[in-house]
Amino acid sequence: MSPPDSDHETSTGTTIRLSVPDMDCASCAGKVASGLDRVDGVLDYETRPTTGRVVVTYDRARATESDIVDAIEGAGYEVVDSDGDETITLSVPEMDCASCAGKVETSLDRVDGVTGYETRPTTGRVIVSYDAGRTSEATLVDAIESAGYEVVDSDGGGTDDSDREQGATAGVWRSTRAKKTAVGAVFLAAGLALEFLVGGANPELATVLGEPLLLADVLFLVAVAVAGQSIVRNGYYSAKSLNLDIDFLMSVAILGALAASLAFGEALYFEAATLATLFSFAELLERVSMDRARDSLQELMDLSPDEATVKRGEDTETVPVEAVAVGDVVVVRPGEKIPMDGDVVDGNSAVNQAPITGESVPIDKTTGDEVYAGTINEGGYLEVEVTSAASDNTLSRIVEMIEDAQSNKTDREQFVERFAAYYTPAVVAFAVLVTVGGPFLLGTTWSEAFVNGLTLLVLACPCAFVISTPVSVVSGLTSAAKNGVLIKGGSHLEAMGAVDAVAFDKTGTLTKGELTVTDVVALNGNTEADVLRCARGLETRSEHPISEAIVQRAEGADLDEREVDDFESITGKGVRAELDGTPHYAGKPGLFAELGFDLSHVHATTDGGVVTRTSQQLCERNDCLDLLADTVPTLQSEGKTVVLVGTEDELEGVIAVADEVRPEAAAAIERLKALGVERTVMLTGDNDRTAAAIAERVGVDDYRAELLPDEKVAAVEALVEELEGGAAMVGDGINDAPAMATATVGVAMGAAGTDTALETADVALMGDDLSKLPYLYELAGKANGVIRQNIGASLLVKAGLALAVPFQLVPIWLAVLAGDAGMTVGVTGNAMRLSRVRADGVSLDASD
Repeated sequence: MSPPDSDHETSTGTTIRLSVPDMDCASCAGKVASGLDRVDGVLDYETRPTTGRVVVTYDRARATESDIVDAIEGAGYEVVDSDGDETITLSVPEMDCASCAGKVETSLDRVDGVTGYETRPTTGRVIVSYDAGRTSEATLVDAIESAGYEVVDSDGGGTDDSDREQGATAGVWRSTRAKKTAVGAVFLAAGLALEFLVGGANPELATVLGEPLLLADVLFLVAVAVAGQSIVRNGYYSAKSLNLDIDFLMSVAILGALAASLAFGEALYFEAATLATLFSFAELLERVSMDRARDSLQELMDLSPDEATVKRGEDTETVPVEAVAVGDVVVVRPGEKIPMDGDVVDGNSAVNQAPITGESVPIDKTTGDEVYAGTINEGGYLEVEVTSAASDNTLSRIVEMIEDAQSNKTDREQFVERFAAYYTPAVVAFAVLVTVGGPFLLGTTWSEAFVNGLTLLVLACPCAFVISTPVSVVSGLTSAAKNGVLIKGGSHLEAMGAVDAVAFDKTGTLTKGELTVTDVVALNGNTEADVLRCARGLETRSEHPISEAIVQRAEGADLDEREVDDFESITGKGVRAELDGTPHYAGKPGLFAELGFDLSHVHATTDGGVVTRTSQQLCERNDCLDLLADTVPTLQSEGKTVVLVGTEDELEGVIAVADEVRPEAAAAIERLKALGVERTVMLTGDNDRTAAAIAERVGVDDYRAELLPDEKVAAVEALVEELEGGAAMVGDGINDAPAMATATVGVAMGAAGTDTALETADVALMGDDLSKLPYLYELAGKANGVIRQNIGASLLVKAGLALAVPFQLVPIWLAVLAGDAGMTVGVTGNAMRLSRVRADGVSLDASD
């Protein structure tokens, strides 16, 4: 997460990032944008409704930060991180569960000046917003460390350099706690040997309250003192925070065993030492497992190089990427990673974009092409003009959005948290009942009943249950990102795995979106050049893809331009304008039918009395065409879109435009059906015959044609209401935004480098590769399966062990290793299997 509210000077102005949480939709973003448009000095801005942020670049000579904040608040949206507020990201690797996060939050609540915070145990980070005038970074660090958790880095996006160099796992096993645990294990083993293996070698050393203290007991006490230090220390912080978590429960169990040794006259020093040593070892195992999940996100962060080679006149200079400004030119040699987003200004090469888009084949890049930070220059020399700062490039936004996604909790995660709030008190109450009632109901001795109660306290922490969902979500999100699919939150991953229908836009989704003119039929004495000349004048001011194709064809024919006035777009039908003073129209046949034309009887242009080849194929008589019954249907049956051109009095011609179907579209839809999608539907504004032709070629179950944007929304709403699992909508991320927002899950195509698509979609396919959609559906389905497995297994194991405890079937060591460490390691390892799902179809064999 990039720190908001920090000024960043560039060659083009000052950039600030503001948090505007109430700006949570495209409409809200539009109002904020309108407010910023009125501020003199604002050079550029970017609204991000999905993350509630606004990034503004402005000229300090003409505007101030206060002007910008006033403009946004004038639009009706509060800026919560501004006017002195700062945000800092702290790395707290030992905070690896919800219980740990709770203690950190309690401590931060006591700090005056903290305006907000977000704890992310799955990545070991705490993001704090604070008033710099009332508190400081040092105070925040002290607060977190007073809760018992070390802060190892700030705003660094991960662990410190030493940890990265030696590896997270190695760092855990070399830590002070690991060393103390090892020493405790040695004393525990020695005590066991004296008490159970070496007869007569366990002398009495002293008497405490009338009870003998043997040498083995002393060794057990040393094991408790060494290995249990961290546990009791953390238990103290839990008690201080009024947090009934595993550290508090284990501290009670260890200290209770020592107290009971004196109270009952039966030594429980062995049980206390076992608890201290095995639980400390279990905590180390959990830390290693959690680091494995965190490493998957760290790998994304490490894709972008730390340094860049920048041109300075005729020379080059190697500088940190943070020092590279927008507009600088960086040099990328063969085999190097591209350090920044930018446009190629010199050179050509094949670039491996797999880290961003998931494309397996390198893409040729030459002057004018866009490249992304973290991609790899395969063979040639490139000079790239930087277009985004290091903190705002495509890769940084991907990592940022994955991190932000952790706050978007799934339904299962919310259920688990609610359940956990009742689980621990219930098991603690059960432990008290077993301890007090065991001697009366089950005939156990008081010492046995007390040990049973201690064992239940070990099982009272729902750690494995609580992390089963978030660790699976993080694994799934990072796995998807590595394969060129950006998922904006766990809830979207969960929803995607459950959808029963997938709706597709046609142009740019099932087709390439690169339209070309295929046919020109001149009518009523006009020539092909006349038709194209008029069409060019009408379509020049339109931004529709069909218009662009017609203009491109006309420009290729080197035709004269006509004077255009009073241009008007007729929504869903076509365009109107005056060409050299005469009103002209271009659009669907229905537009000309409304103008009163008889489309069943028009005359084709002939050449010397002979009907042209196209006309000859379509005419029933010498030069008469029936556009409605023959010409238009024939062209549309070939998958072409038909545009008529004419004045208010005369039809001048017919232009057919076609879009090539994506080669992977049919296979992707077939694969979706094989994976369990019940219905596939194509939604398009194109005519029925063209839609039917495309639908047949790609193999969708149904199609809806001639839809206006609001009708697309209605179609998606109907699918969502009709099917239990809802529906996904796949579109281009901009034109189909309303339909995607209405769908259960909105999926944007080709979103790499497209800010709007990255911000508006629930899921973004970073490359124009429709084959990633079946991968997304498979990954989401398997993620849901893994989450169910984790939740079910952790509940069953905990419940089974808890019910067996009163009958003396579960020793303390088994409760620690199986019920606590074993399940935590198990659910984490199971979640990490999601990284084996590949976009090429090679996947794990995880049952649902």
